[in-house]
Amino acid sequence: MAKRRQFTSEFKTELVLEVLSGASSQAELCRRHNLNEDQLSKWKQQFLEKAPSLFDTTDKQSSELQKRVDHLEQLVGRMAVALDIQKKLLTWLD
Repeated sequence: MAKRRQFTSEFKTELVLEVLSGASSQAELCRRHNLNEDQLSKWKQQFLEKAPSLFDTTDKQSSELQKRVDHLEQLVGRMAVALDIQKKLLTWLD
């Protein structure tokens, strides 16, 4: 059984941009790289679906990451207080 070819995201992007720019036709690229036209169409569709979210994700991700950092800092603070209490209790009990 033949192994499936795997393509890098850079290669896929390069081909899709070449089709979108009009530098080459989809059929021409498929012949040149021995690809099925359906495959290149899927890559193009994925590219176009994700393109609008490229500029929005950084704002959303940074706010989500900041919330996560704030939560973790609160947990660390609580754990530090709990550890201090345990240390004081141990020295007091000894």
